[in-house]
Amino acid sequence: MTSEPTTIGMRIDAVIASLESLPHSNPEILYASLIGASLLFSFLVINSGGSSSLALPDRGDADSLNKPKNIISNKTKPMASSSDEPQPKWHILRLTNYIVTFGFLLSVLKFASNATTYLDDSTSLLQFLIIWSVSMCYFFGFFGISFVELDELESEPMLRNPMPSAESAVPPVKVVKMHPPASSAPVCTDPTSFQKPPPNTPTSIKELSNGEIASLVLQDKVKDYQLEKLLDPHRAVEVRRLKVDVQLDSLGHGGALAELPHKHDLDYKRVLGANCEIVVGYIPIPVGMAGPITLNGESIYIPMATTEGCLVASTNRGCKAITQGSGAVSSILRDGITRAPCVRMPSAKEASDVFLWIERPENFQKLKEVFESTTSFGKLLEARPSVAGKNVYIRLRCFAGDAMGMNMISKGSLAVIECLRQVFPNLSLVALSGNMCTDKKAAAINWIEGRGKSVVIEATIPKGVVRSTLKTSVPAIVEANVNKNLIGSAMAGVVGGFNAHASNNVTAVFLATGQDPAQNVESANCITLMEETQEGDLWISCTMPSIEVGTVGGGTGLPAQAACLKAIGVKGGGENPGDNAKQLAHVVAAATMAGELSLMAALASNSLVAAHMAHNRKPASK
Repeated sequence: MTSEPTTIGMRIDAVIASLESLPHSNPEILYASLIGASLLFSFLVINSGGSSSLALPDRGDADSLNKPKNIISNKTKPMASSSDEPQPKWHILRLTNYIVTFGFLLSVLKFASNATTYLDDSTSLLQFLIIWSVSMCYFFGFFGISFVELDELESEPMLRNPMPSAESAVPPVKVVKMHPPASSAPVCTDPTSFQKPPPNTPTSIKELSNGEIASLVLQDKVKDYQLEKLLDPHRAVEVRRLKVDVQLDSLGHGGALAELPHKHDLDYKRVLGANCEIVVGYIPIPVGMAGPITLNGESIYIPMATTEGCLVASTNRGCKAITQGSGAVSSILRDGITRAPCVRMPSAKEASDVFLWIERPENFQKLKEVFESTTSFGKLLEARPSVAGKNVYIRLRCFAGDAMGMNMISKGSLAVIECLRQVFPNLSLVALSGNMCTDKKAAAINWIEGRGKSVVIEATIPKGVVRSTLKTSVPAIVEANVNKNLIGSAMAGVVGGFNAHASNNVTAVFLATGQDPAQNVESANCITLMEETQEGDLWISCTMPSIEVGTVGGGTGLPAQAACLKAIGVKGGGENPGDNAKQLAHVVAAATMAGELSLMAALASNSLVAAHMAHNRKPASK
């Protein structure tokens, strides 16, 4: 009698029956044990490096200025990794994935090569079923975890690498985060600023919380420059502060605006003995934030304090065009603040003896030693004498670290005079500052020799960006620059004034960051050059030989000004003496070049007057 063909289902039933026939065995317990062992093994592998510390940080109150980060979706929040807790060994789990996958495929191929024989052999079929059951449990439970997690960690190197300990000799790697060009149109240069809000703007926007509105601005669903139209001006400032603080936080400057007041408030204790006398109040000046601008490969936002309408908006347009192009590249040529004491001798012959004595290198070393004995950071770099009859003007140049340096170099200058008196007893000090410094006055010596930080900055703007963002052409803006900034300035006989309005941007940044606004006179020395490249693009540079800035001392200690320095990332002293002050000089030069670019574009397209009349005029108050 012919037997019926054996099917796979029948063989499986036979295997189960054989399991049930095993002494002291229960198939459910056996399979549960196998699955449990697989889960336990995978769990131990995942956590073999210790407990995971990857967790979303607590973001705090949604409307808090100090912690506004939660107005962005959780997907944009970086995960914090603690250096004190070891991380899971994801590479081991990835290796396990490969092993299990290879074993599973190998078992399938082996079974397929002789399926008839294995189906007739209950013991072999049981072995295959056990292997496949364990593999499937692993696949459903843990396969793919290491690939996903490891890829995410590799895409965020800053999260994967914990901060080095204080004892570590290897310096941390700086992770640079770049921001795209500002999407909002500058109000003084784009006709869309006249228009009503777009149709897709939420009609009930006033009913949303400040954090929700700021999130819409960050997503570009609501334009920044339309906030005052959609909300009242006071609330618009609150929303914009949240939005800007989130942007600054992504650059590592979160909470910078917390100390920048937007309501009437001033701690007069900070003023006493440091900034002003006979105090009766203070003058609030609006602070705008231009940017981002790509500066030396980093995204920077520029705080500007001004009462001139269109200045921040115009600078913002220049920042946008520069960022759409090559970005700004800035270099420091010289770094040294100057003081030039005037000393007097009984005769011109004796004055010339002082001149020749200072010129000898071995004598300069003596002056350098006494000067540097008065300061911790200051370094005397040069002593250059000039003679006028019986007078000797000694122009001392000093590296001042992160301070602007006038107090430092003045103190050191007195020590230098005392040293000279020991050699020349008839020497008398006429004035600690003999006006060859030259401080807060237009002077060719600053233009030629430099004072403070001597900076040169450049950028290349594609011709398409010149047309779309600057609303002009490359030949037109180059021609306007030559005839206005070069020929026109030469006709006027200017000293250091071969620019469109460098003083505007220098002063605005100075006021915002606590610099001495009177030093705008020499700090705004600038020559703006523009050329058309072989590709038809626009090349622009600004050379500024005497930017005088500091990030410690003076007005930098006031809360609002310190907040603006923090927004730039240069509050206080740098990791290396002078680093923060140099970076601030780069920022001043970048703001100046952005302002020059935008204004010259407006002049080249004859849109300057129309923009100011439309946006910088208000009806008279009744």
